[in-house]
Amino acid sequence: MPLIYGGFGLVLLALWIFCLFDVIITAEQDCRNLPKGLWILVVLFLPEIGSILWLVAGRPQTVTRPGGLPYKGNTGRFPEYDRPGRFVPSNPDDDEEFLRRCRERAEEQRRAHHERQRQTREKNQDD
Repeated sequence: MPLIYGGFGLVLLALWIFCLFDVIITAEQDCRNLPKGLWILVVLFLPEIGSILWLVAGRPQTVTRPGGLPYKGNTGRFPEYDRPGRFVPSNPDDDEEFLRRCRERAEEQRRAHHERQRQTREKNQDD
């Protein structure tokens, strides 16, 4: 009989730890019915009841995970063009500094390539 109670206790402990971490990693805007901080307190101080309440009333209904295959409808919570705070690249033709650096780099690569070719030719003539 003590083995059964011990196993049940381990299951409850695992449920409590799972729910506590789940509340912590859930985004604030995804929590239902209560603010995230209050859910943490409920699950932390009322382990069994709080865990069950979190699973039933607080956990997000749809779990959105980043990544996956976009053609299967898994585009994440925000479409890429609506993602808050993302860097919006400008048109390269409008950025003179970018074009100047591209030209300088291309010229540097051309010079290095011609220098390697010249060294290869000189090496082949010496042999």
